[in-house]
Amino acid sequence: MKSIAAKMVAVTIALGACSAACAAVNLHGEAGAEFTNLSASFGAGEPGMTFSSQWAHSDNDGDSVGLGMGYNFNVGPFLMTLGGKAVYLNPKDGDEGYAIAAGGGAELPLGQYFTFFGEGYYSPDSMSSGVEDYVEANAGVRLNVLPSLNIEAGYRYIDMAGKDGNRDNTLADGAYAGVNFRF
Repeated sequence: MKSIAAKMVAVTIALGACSAACAAVNLHGEAGAEFTNLSASFGAGEPGMTFSSQWAHSDNDGDSVGLGMGYNFNVGPFLMTLGGKAVYLNPKDGDEGYAIAAGGGAELPLGQYFTFFGEGYYSPDSMSSGVEDYVEANAGVRLNVLPSLNIEAGYRYIDMAGKDGNRDNTLADGAYAGVNFRF
């Protein structure tokens, strides 16, 4: 019985990966006053499975690298996402570790050219190592310049709460400008 369950999980993951290979690819870059964030996603703008990768960097507080998986679905005019991500944490002050964060997001298109968006992920102490908790959130507005190009402005917050006497390492806490390429 356990063998059948394991095979079902493997088949589900394989089918999700195959569908992601056929989905649109989104490359994203953003820069704030003291941070940089780069990401790539597959299937992010349409209902169904979505996969993502992300790298965030702060000269003052370290780095994080994440791999995510979620499910997109429509609720009225909103495109909602529920999912999670595994994040490698490399704080400047503290021990390297990981976080298994759960969260999601929403997008609200306003006509042909503008989209409001927001997302958030959280990992408590019990689902992380090397930090007390991990918090990631962002919100903003996107301007669709071309079908394959858009620019955005928003606010991003990424924090690795210190543990065992180490200070908090805040990778991002401020406004940013970004660009997306979709193909």
